[in-house]
Amino acid sequence: MQSVINGKWRKLDGTPIKIPIMEAVEKALISEGELGNKIKVCIGTDSQVYSGETEFATVIVILRKGKGGYMYINADRSTQRMTLKERMLHEVAKSIEIAYHLCNLFDKYKTELEVHADINTNPRFGSNTALSEAMGYILSMGFTFRAKPDAVAASCCANKVV
Repeated sequence: MQSVINGKWRKLDGTPIKIPIMEAVEKALISEGELGNKIKVCIGTDSQVYSGETEFATVIVILRKGKGGYMYINADRSTQRMTLKERMLHEVAKSIEIAYHLCNLFDKYKTELEVHADINTNPRFGSNTALSEAMGYILSMGFTFRAKPDAVAASCCANKVV
């Protein structure tokens, strides 16, 4: 699995982030705090399979409560063949990796954090096979867990850029 921590991050408009992601997020938290904005951060990953290659997009969504938000994006590809359940858990692992790397920042700046999984809570959908493992993984790491339809970082934001 490629590391999202040292990967190439960008903004939604394609502008590359030329500093380490931890530094970029800390600058954002400081700036938003100085503006008096109440912040919540949501981290999620989505993936799509194209011609035998899986494309992943991990996002860090910075929400200004009542004032919109913005996101940082990391995209990568894998040629490894995976079952749907393996791919869902791979997405969760990528989200947890970056959440764990940044969690001290969120504690330092008293910022709410949620980890979002692009997994359906409805058993009629294939992704549901990974729900209990994903929820256990995220909660055991001490993070707040959200699944579809409440997992907007994964199912809406990351989904738009993958």
